[in-house]
Amino acid sequence: MDKVRDLASKKAAVIFTKSSCYMCYSIKTLFYELGASPAIHELDHDPSGRDMEWALRGLGCDPSVPAVFIGGRFVGSAKDVISLHVDGSLKQMLMDAKAIWF
Repeated sequence: MDKVRDLASKKAAVIFTKSSCYMCYSIKTLFYELGASPAIHELDHDPSGRDMEWALRGLGCDPSVPAVFIGGRFVGSAKDVISLHVDGSLKQMLMDAKAIWF
């Protein structure tokens, strides 16, 4: 859990993913299209990925990826991020965390 929190706090936007996850790809693409450059941590390429995956589940992220943090705060998974985008608050969250500037 400590490694997840540490990585999540190092950049304004952080996404934990797996390379084979299509929803992870969609969320990363959404962030790029909004102008953000999130830190991407692919759990299937990290030696401690399995432990981080369990830590993410402990935070309530099920499935464990994608797991999105903005401003060091756990935002949720793909469903949560898409809901925030649809209601217009995702962009503001990214601006408040200084992940994007407009």
